[in-house]
Amino acid sequence: MFGIWHLILHLCLPLDRPGGLGIDLRPRTAAGPMEDFSAMLPIAEIYPLLKQPRRVVIIMHQKPDADAMGSTLGLSLFLRKLGHQTTVISPTNWAEWLKWMPGAGAVMDYEFAPGKAQAVLDQAEWVFCLDFNTLTRTRHMANALRKLPVPKILVDHHQQPETPVFAYGISNTEKSSTSEMVYDLIVESGHKALIDIDIAACLYAGVMTDTGSFRFSGATAGVHRMVAVLKDTGLNHTQIFENLFDNFLENRLRFMGFVLQNRMEVFYEYNAALIAIPWKDLVRYEIKTGDTEGLVNYPLSIQGIKMAALIIDRDEEVKCSFRSKGDFDVNTFARNYFDGGGHFNAAGGRSTDTLEVTVQRFINALSENSSQLQ
Repeated sequence: MFGIWHLILHLCLPLDRPGGLGIDLRPRTAAGPMEDFSAMLPIAEIYPLLKQPRRVVIIMHQKPDADAMGSTLGLSLFLRKLGHQTTVISPTNWAEWLKWMPGAGAVMDYEFAPGKAQAVLDQAEWVFCLDFNTLTRTRHMANALRKLPVPKILVDHHQQPETPVFAYGISNTEKSSTSEMVYDLIVESGHKALIDIDIAACLYAGVMTDTGSFRFSGATAGVHRMVAVLKDTGLNHTQIFENLFDNFLENRLRFMGFVLQNRMEVFYEYNAALIAIPWKDLVRYEIKTGDTEGLVNYPLSIQGIKMAALIIDRDEEVKCSFRSKGDFDVNTFARNYFDGGGHFNAAGGRSTDTLEVTVQRFINALSENSSQLQ
C-alpha cells in the first residue's frame, strides 16, 4: 500500500519539485488552473534547483516597507548572479524613501501597469512571495496569483500562513525579518560568497527597520553576526540610515506635530493610546505613501502605555496599525477585531466602516481586553 501511494505522490508533484516524474496532474478549468499544495515543502528543497536558470517573479506585499522592498530586491540581485531572469513586482506604489535601493528603479507597480505586470507573471516559471503569507496581502494581484499554474515559494516571518497556496517555503515567526531569511537562504544554499555591497544594502535596510534599529527582541546574536558579514562587503550603514530616516519633506514633520497634538488620545485606564487621522488631514499636508511610517510607535514612549494604535482614513478604506510592549498580543487583537494580523507586538488591520465607527470599535475592543492590558 505504501508503494502505491508513494508513486501517486511523486506523479502529482509539480515539475520543479524534486522527485517528480514530469507529469502535472493538477486539474485546469476555463477559469484557470487550480492549486492544492496541501503540504508546503521545505525551502531547502529548492536549493539544488537554483543552478538551473528560470524566469522568476518576486512579489512583495502592498504598500511595501523597507523589509518587503529590501528582501525582494536582495533576493532578485542574488538570483541574477546565478543566471536567473528576475522581475520584482509590487502590488501598489511604494514610498519615495525606498527608491534609493539597488534595483528599485526596475520594480513594477501592478496597480499602475496591470497589463505589463500580468504579462510578466504569465511568463514566470517560479514566483517567490516575500514578507506576506496570504494572497490577500497583494490586493488586486491576489486572483491573478491564485490562478498561476507555477510553483509559488514562500519566505516570510508572520503568523498563520496560507500554506496550501505554496509549493515550497519557510515560515518562521522567530526571525527578525524577511531580509534575515533571504540572507539565510543565500548562505544555506552555499552561496554566501555572492553577497556583494548591493545585496548587503538591501538586506541591511530590511533587518535594521524591522528590528527597530536593532532594539527589538528579534535582534538576536545571529542578526548581529549577519550584519557583520554585510559590513564586510564595504557597506556604509550610516548612509542607509540617512536614506531611510532623514529623507522626508518638511510637510511630513509638520503633519506629525499636528496629529500628535490634535489626533492622539490616551486611555490610561487601558494603558493604551490611539492616533486617529481623517482623510482631510492627509490632503491638507499632502501626505504620500510611506509618510505615516513609524507614527504608531510614538505613543509607546509614554510611561505606562502598553498598546498603541494608528487608525487612518485612506478614503477607499480605513487602515489600522497596532503596536504593543510586553505580553499583549496585537496579532490576535487585529485578527479578532480588524480583519488583520502580523506579529505578536506589531500587526495591522483594516475596516470598511467610517473612521468614527472604526474608532468606536477600537475603544470597545480595549474594554473587552482591559484585563490583559493591565
